[in-house]
Amino acid sequence: MAADWLGSLVSINCGPTLGVYQGEVVSVDQSSQTISLRQPFHNGVKCPVPEVTFSAIDIKELKILDITIGNARNSSSASTKVSSAPVVVPKGDPRSAANLNSPQHCSKSQGERHVDIPGQPKGFRRRHNSWSSSSKGANQATPKKNGVKNGQMKPRDDECFGEATDDGVDTDFDFEGNLALFDKAAVFSEIDISERRNGARSRGTPLDQTPTRYRHDENILEAKPVVYRQITVPQPGAKEYCTDSGLVVPSISYELHQRLLSIAERHGLSLERRVEMTGVCATQMALTLLGGPNRFTPKNLHQRPTVALLCGPHVQGAQGISCGRHLANHEVEVVMFLPNFVKMLDCVTSEVTLFNKTSGKQVSSIKDLPDTPVDLIINCLDCHENTFLMDQPWYRAAADWANHNRAPVLSLDPPGSGQGQAVEAKWSLSLCLPFSLAEGAGRVYLCDIGIPRQVFKEVGIKYICPFGCKFVIPLHSA
Repeated sequence: MAADWLGSLVSINCGPTLGVYQGEVVSVDQSSQTISLRQPFHNGVKCPVPEVTFSAIDIKELKILDITIGNARNSSSASTKVSSAPVVVPKGDPRSAANLNSPQHCSKSQGERHVDIPGQPKGFRRRHNSWSSSSKGANQATPKKNGVKNGQMKPRDDECFGEATDDGVDTDFDFEGNLALFDKAAVFSEIDISERRNGARSRGTPLDQTPTRYRHDENILEAKPVVYRQITVPQPGAKEYCTDSGLVVPSISYELHQRLLSIAERHGLSLERRVEMTGVCATQMALTLLGGPNRFTPKNLHQRPTVALLCGPHVQGAQGISCGRHLANHEVEVVMFLPNFVKMLDCVTSEVTLFNKTSGKQVSSIKDLPDTPVDLIINCLDCHENTFLMDQPWYRAAADWANHNRAPVLSLDPPGSGQGQAVEAKWSLSLCLPFSLAEGAGRVYLCDIGIPRQVFKEVGIKYICPFGCKFVIPLHSA
């Protein structure tokens, strides 16, 4: 019986120490429990010796790679080789594979080169190893679009597509039928119930659930309803404004505005403080309009912006001169227009003295203003008390120059809508509480000049600061 295995190609696994050997069986000694291989390969490398002998105690696993039917001593023409997938032979019992050596278990023809393995379904057949395969005939190849050339299969296509498919799929998969078995509504209902039970937010009803995550500006605790009308005045103006957060800011009359400033001055908020605070707020807004941090960088010193200041001999002019001084300190090229007067207010004189200590330029004639468009024009020509200034030649000349220059205009502390404005502005900056401004005032901004809440209360104004974390906020028409 042992002689039936002579000439077969086997693979012997001797464990991790000795490795794996492949070769042709030349002798099997049942008495000494040894097997010898000819022309052996050790771990894929050909051994330098022509023959290797193994003991049964060293063999961990034995696989038959190529079975030879018949006695190896017979002629090669009388023997028939059958290629099959590696067959595991139980250790120490070579007779267990004797049934595989019988011709009745071989495949139908040599061309198909398959071995029927006992214990497996008849329809299942292991494919032969690609290294021992032989080309099939043209009639046995499965025709493929890219695999047939002149009626013959390419060798690589034969290895991949040459196998006959006995167990083909006769029917397509019924996707619609299987999808109908899935009750999506019931599944999502279970998910929603589970999420509600765990306190999570439901996917289907985002508005009915309290969000579990909040933004950085949202309050986690339950709060009272927001009151948007937090400022009330005894004599509201013709317009109402609102902030970005929705707070209502009513307009006031000029008389109420003057009463508020006079009481604030009586409590210590002097005119000089008010002028300085207004100048700082106007400077912050102007620097933002000029480009902010994108414009004022050390790498942009060659592109210093130019600002033209149009000032009159009044408090609004003093506020503009203070703004020009701060702009000049921030490396802005400032050209200030102020007509020559024999006598001016003390606040105007002191601000001009400080301005002349900067790099800014003061001119008294319209001809000395820049001929080319500047980056920004700050208009401080208008006065709340003296409307006759609009008839002065210097006022009309300055207004004409501003309207013909293509630069945007920022009006500082403009008068109410009852008094006309000769210069059309793009932005207007009001103080404390706004007047009812005309449409030519552009977008309205409001600045905080530091009046305490008790001062508002003394004039009958219920006041809650609408500025938040800023000193200058935009206003919108309500």
